[in-house]
Amino acid sequence: MNKGFFRRLLALTHKEMLELLRDQSSLLMGIVLPLILILIIGYGLSLDVKNVPTAVVLEDSSPTARQFVSFTQGSEYFRPVFLHSMAEAEQKMRTHEVTAVLRVPQDFTRRLATRDATVQLILCGTESTTAMSAQGYVESSVLAWAAEQGLTSRAKGQVAVTSRIWFNDANTSTWFYLPGILMLVLTISGVFLTAVVMAREWERGTFESLFVTPMRIAELIFAKMIPYFGVAFLGMTLCLLAGRYLYELPMRGSLALILGESMLYLVVALGIGLVISALTRNQFLACHTSLMISFLPSVLLSGFIFDLHVEPWFIQLVSEIFPTTYYLELMKSLFLTGSYPPLIVRDTLVLLGFAVFFLWLAFYLTRKELKE
Repeated sequence: MNKGFFRRLLALTHKEMLELLRDQSSLLMGIVLPLILILIIGYGLSLDVKNVPTAVVLEDSSPTARQFVSFTQGSEYFRPVFLHSMAEAEQKMRTHEVTAVLRVPQDFTRRLATRDATVQLILCGTESTTAMSAQGYVESSVLAWAAEQGLTSRAKGQVAVTSRIWFNDANTSTWFYLPGILMLVLTISGVFLTAVVMAREWERGTFESLFVTPMRIAELIFAKMIPYFGVAFLGMTLCLLAGRYLYELPMRGSLALILGESMLYLVVALGIGLVISALTRNQFLACHTSLMISFLPSVLLSGFIFDLHVEPWFIQLVSEIFPTTYYLELMKSLFLTGSYPPLIVRDTLVLLGFAVFFLWLAFYLTRKELKE
């Protein structure tokens, strides 16, 4: 190799470095995205199950019973909420406010003095990993309490935990993940595909050529949305049929609600895709932007893989700005726990707000870009 080779190599490398520094999207993907991922996963998301939201129903108000449930307080594994009745606990479980319910029956102290006592542990099967961890924590804590009280050496007076899983009796992990798969299908088809394809039309000047026709902005955008809406909804329907008939996914809520909420979320996803395409007007940038602000949050910050109820408060707060969180919560409820009106109304209104906002923003940005 001669000196000319290294001189040319250095010159070309310098040129490419200047191009890279001018391309903010490449810097964003190469530096900022890995940093965001390591911060979110390293400091926020974790597979270690802690601070499990646990409802404690203390039907026996004796000092012994109160001392028994004290293991839930001050423990890093539990976040107890003391309730007066099982009806309150069931309501909180249906709204996904608690993952476990520990019920101490009215005769706990009396039975403990004369024979074996039993406490009931009810687990929410919509979060199977967290539920199984909570069961292990409770059982080990009960054994530790019994040892402290000297009960383990007695022939009678033992404490037994009877566990039951609601909404997913067999603890089938497939049932837990399938609602999330539906969310991913709609997100990829609605946001990713729409953003990339529409950005290509911006690059080719198709929008500018249509602007000189009598078509209005709303007509143009809706005409672009309808085909992708149909493709995404067809993909979701196929996944729904596969989940129902291949994996026996229950459908405890209304099918009409499942389809209606999916359509509403799909409108939100299409709106996000249109906004990304109008802002970037470049396929490469649209691809990476949609990956950053839609696909990754769908996987990491929606409750699809990690149970958000046991994550740090700031992760829970961040997750609330993404529509995927509300849609996935709706799907888990409609498939596994059944139709619960307060939850459905709340999440539907939030998704409706997202839909209106992103469609308005897509209209505004498209009109602005075309006029420029």
